[in-house]
Amino acid sequence: MTAFPITHATTLKAPPPDASLKFGTVFTDHMFMMEYAAGRGWSNPRIEPYHALSLDPATCVLHYAQAVFDGLKAFRGTDGVIRIFRPDRHAARLNQSCERLCIPALDPALVEQSFHALVGLEQRWVPKLPGTALYIRPTVIATEPFLGVRPAESYLYYVILSPVGAYYPEGMNPVKILASERHVRALPGGLGAAKTAANYAASLFPAEEAHRLGYTQVLYLDGAEHRFLEEVGTMNIMMKIDGTVVTPPLAGSILAGVTRDSVLTLLHDWGIRVEERPIAIDEVIAAIASGRLEEMWGTGTAAVISPVGELGYKETRHVIRNGGIGALTQRLYDAIVGIQYGSAADPHGWARAVAPASVPA
Repeated sequence: MTAFPITHATTLKAPPPDASLKFGTVFTDHMFMMEYAAGRGWSNPRIEPYHALSLDPATCVLHYAQAVFDGLKAFRGTDGVIRIFRPDRHAARLNQSCERLCIPALDPALVEQSFHALVGLEQRWVPKLPGTALYIRPTVIATEPFLGVRPAESYLYYVILSPVGAYYPEGMNPVKILASERHVRALPGGLGAAKTAANYAASLFPAEEAHRLGYTQVLYLDGAEHRFLEEVGTMNIMMKIDGTVVTPPLAGSILAGVTRDSVLTLLHDWGIRVEERPIAIDEVIAAIASGRLEEMWGTGTAAVISPVGELGYKETRHVIRNGGIGALTQRLYDAIVGIQYGSAADPHGWARAVAPASVPA
């Protein structure tokens, strides 16, 4: 493990009570930082007190959105050990997003070490209450000040931490989603497979529209035909039809979710049949009507597993499993959460223990 220079904060904040935690509203005392300059590469990795960034008004990221990020979590286990869930996979995905936006690649081992070093320093911020975690947000932004459409020549990589509770107000209770007939998340050849700021900006208007109609999230259909399922808000979508789990394939417009990959691996381990194939919305509606659709759920870092209890489409609300949680949905949630908190076997080595670090008095 690389020993990064640390500048300790002179005043430490008190972490909020675990029971009061929301998602992404409170931040810890320190952050990790590193810069890139053309001709020099990535340099000066360090940990500093959490502080505001100073950017020139002409900074590239403010005008052309050359920004990527990722998101993962650290958990305080039932045994007191702090573990980060699949940091190597998240470091690799961050680089994949960087490549799509012409951002110079980072050393994935150094990225993973930045997670461990910062969480190790901020270990008192990792909450204890079941269902809570310390959210890790690595980000890369273009920092060169200029006006012109080209890749920047300077960048900032930074990591911030936030103790969090449930992402959705419903928690593990079933959510309601609206299949959009007109809004598009991404097209093949676009930015859909990268985790970029632009993707999330585009989702704000459709999400607000869905909220006004009483739905939690938007289920996006493909941009070409508005027929095939893609993603649901910040999650990948899955369902069980006639005993088979079905999920849209990664074909260039869907983000390769780490939780999605974890679920597919577990299903394979359990001998449950999985099909990664295009799924038409009409097929889903017909399967609900006939009772063949047994369960539907979303997968993502923030919510882990989120059961879907209602699907809206063409002004009709379709209830799934009488609005309850399916047995497989619950099993997947319990299995992943058990690995994250260290209370279940981890045969694939997904949960990486964080070494304790000296904490300033």
